[in-house]
Order: sequence, then C-alpha cells, then structure tokens
Amino acid sequence: MTSRKLLLVGIDGLRLDDALRPGVAPRFASFVHNGTLHPMTMEVPTISGPGWSSILTGSTHADHSVVDNSFHGHTLHCNADILSRAFYADQSRTTFAATGWPPIADPAGPGPIVSTRLDQQRAGRHRLVVRDGETYGYRWADGEIAAFSRLALREAGPDASFVYLGEVDEAGHLHGGASREYEEAIARVDAHLGILLDAVGARASLHDEDWLVGITTDHGHLDEGGHGGGDAVLTRSFLALSRFGGAQEAQRSGPQEPPAPAPREIRPDEVAGLLLAHLG
Repeated sequence: MTSRKLLLVGIDGLRLDDALRPGVAPRFASFVHNGTLHPMTMEVPTISGPGWSSILTGSTHADHSVVDNSFHGHTLHCNADILSRAFYADQSRTTFAATGWPPIADPAGPGPIVSTRLDQQRAGRHRLVVRDGETYGYRWADGEIAAFSRLALREAGPDASFVYLGEVDEAGHLHGGASREYEEAIARVDAHLGILLDAVGARASLHDEDWLVGITTDHGHLDEGGHGGGDAVLTRSFLALSRFGGAQEAQRSGPQEPPAPAPREIRPDEVAGLLLAHLG
C-alpha cells in the first residue's frame, strides 16, 4: 500500500513575483508551473512570529496571541502545530522539523511554535534540527538545514516534515526587496529547495510513496527592506502544492481525471489542515 507523506518548506520573506521572474529561481518556478498555486493574504502585523504561528498551527493571530517576535503572552500551548497534529492522529507516524530561526523549534527560545515532544524524540518518532541564523547568518544556517533535511527526507522519510530557510528574509532586511543581493539570495535558496525536492522525488519512487509538498512564505519585503505593515507586497503570500510519487504515477498510467477547479484563495490558518488532509 502506498504510504502518504507531507513536506512543508517555508521560505521566509519571499516576494512571489520576484521568485517567478525568468531565471531567478528555476526550481521554484518549475514547481509552481507543474503544481497548484493558492493565493494567500497574511494578517497584519506581517512579522515572522505571528505569520509562522498561523501557518504552522492553523490558528489566527487572535487564537495564538503571537503579535511579534518576542512571543510574549502567546497561547501556542493551546494550538498544536502541524507535526504534533499529524502524530496524535496516528501515533505510528514520524515527524521532522529543521530551522535556522530558533523560535520555530528551539525549546530554549521564545516559542517554540513546533512542540519539542521529548517523549517522541526519545522514541525516535520526532526529530528537531535547529541552527542559529540570527547569530551566525542565514547563508550558513540554510546550508546546514538543507543538508540535514536532505539526509532525513531521503533516508528516514518522515511522515510529516517542516523545513525553514531564512536567507531571503535576511537579504531583504540588509539590502531591500528590490536589490540584487535579494535576488541572489533567492537563487541560493532555490538551490537548497532543489536539493529537497530531488530527495523527495527519489524517495517517493524508491519506496512507493505519495508525497504532498507545499512551499509558502510568511510575508514579503518593501523595496527598501523591512516588513510588518499592511502593504500589498508584505501581505501577499501563497501556498504552492505538488505531488511526488504515487499520485503522479497513477496519473500517467490510469484514466484521466476531469480538470481540477481553479486554485482558491486560502487563509494562513488553513495551510496546516490542507496538508494534513493528504495523510488521511
């Protein structure tokens, strides 16, 4: 029986239109072209803490009470993250998270958004990889995260995974969203994305698995750099989805299905549920 698995890749601070310009991010552009792109509008303030909390827990700003990156007064303990929800729905499942932004998964940080779940870590069912891009830079952190994630996806094949890449956001803050440096950071992150997609594709074919992969962002960047407000370039996000493995093979060899309906606009708090539905 074909196993179903999911991977969500978060690219912090990505401006969709820039990433889809010809030649900038070929792996991302190909993924979007061959899959489904749901428009999504982020809540204000367009800051990473609130944004990733909504995306990863399926709750609104009012629900999780994260209003900035200090996480002061948050209620994340009342809003289970996507990996925890996958596990508690079926405790035979394995989960994996890798991030260069510590608040997402570092138990010593101000969150974390993704639960530590020490019992499952000890049992080998949950693994966290955390690097500190805030201190040591995201070009280094993303390289480490991509390498660890490639190994985990290829060899262990977790049932539900989240991978965070942060260099694009760092470049936006340092140089602005309209800068050459920002575009170059997108290209480097696109190379990391390609490594992850190749690992998923190889794993799906080798082990008869059906993977749903999603890519999203928490906010955009102003031309001069920065975010937090309600400008369209900041609130515009997306969820790009594509299948690898079982579903693709069935489409090649089986009867043709009727065309899928046009992608609908979704909310950040719908992302987790859409992905989890794939697991059944």
